[in-house]
Amino acid sequence: MAARQSSGATIAHRVCFVVVLALWGAGCLGWSLAAPVLRLLLPASRREAVGQWGIQAGFRNMLGLMQRLGLARLDLASLDLLPPDQPMVIACNHPGLLDAVVVTSRLRGVVCITKASLWDNPFLGGGIRLAGYIRNDSPIALVRAGVASLAAGKRLLVFPEGTRTPRDAAVGDFRAGFALMASTAGVPVQAILIETDTPYLRKGWPLQRMPAFPIVIRVRVGRQFRVDRDVRLFVDTLHRYFEQELGDGAGAGQARRPLARHTA
Repeated sequence: MAARQSSGATIAHRVCFVVVLALWGAGCLGWSLAAPVLRLLLPASRREAVGQWGIQAGFRNMLGLMQRLGLARLDLASLDLLPPDQPMVIACNHPGLLDAVVVTSRLRGVVCITKASLWDNPFLGGGIRLAGYIRNDSPIALVRAGVASLAAGKRLLVFPEGTRTPRDAAVGDFRAGFALMASTAGVPVQAILIETDTPYLRKGWPLQRMPAFPIVIRVRVGRQFRVDRDVRLFVDTLHRYFEQELGDGAGAGQARRPLARHTA
């Protein structure tokens, strides 16, 4: 890994990295500023769908650009196997800040639970509001909003760890709120396994700090679970499943096998 880090960022990579960051920032800011206007112009029945489409399209285009420039290798095709119209809780492990980006870039009609601080972020806040995402600032309100979203037929994207995975672990401890939502709404929990070979945007890694290239990320669709009445027992069972699937190196930042190039 050390050799890869020293030789993996060529001058071309460095230039492309800066360009991508600039374009990504400009795109997010532009959409965030346009979103309040669209919210006023669009009928209520169309706002969330347009907001979710805008986020998905923006993320997909930027990830595609990263691949074309040699900055990333992504294997996301497994996500196409998920039924598009089945309400469910999509539970993902959380190695880095790109996790929500890669998943939402591939799935339409997904509602994300987002940190309350992001709602006031000038680059993201407007788009988050337009997409009808759920603000994570009160446990009771969060569960109610999640259940309402699932009851309306939405797919709810959650990271049960609540924060990025610790560097020395395959997966962090799980919170129980997502399981309570699934149990109350009577929907399944779909496990999504994210594997990566890069420390980029893990805990303590700032956005502007350049990693070795290409960044490699693979997303796998895991098992689908039903929550029984014992929510805590279910959370423990799901956590053990993630540990078994990711425990042979994923926690150290290593993908299980080389990833084929794939266009997001």
